[in-house]
Amino acid sequence: MTYVVTENCIRCKYQDCVSVCPVDCFYEGETMLVIDPDQCIDCGVCEIECPAEAIIADTVPGAEKWIELNRNYARIWPNITQKGAVPADADDWLKTPNKYGAYFDKESNG
Repeated sequence: MTYVVTENCIRCKYQDCVSVCPVDCFYEGETMLVIDPDQCIDCGVCEIECPAEAIIADTVPGAEKWIELNRNYARIWPNITQKGAVPADADDWLKTPNKYGAYFDKESNG
């Protein structure tokens, strides 16, 4: 089992999860973070720390799409090991539905 970042992170990027990850498996794109599922050790501390509730276990129904997205972008985005600046409008985006379709697609750099 592993954990992955989902739609709730898009445009929020609170990054509390990055600070607690013991294996530094977070990668940062322009609008969201991802976890490298091949590096994740399944400790679950990131899931608890995420204020956007954007991190789920890969066993949750519907996680398949997110596993692939996280794996693919972890290969091309830079690794981050410390919490950076949170977007000024993160709270405004927290409860916005359907962010994936509106703000992220395979053509973008996320």
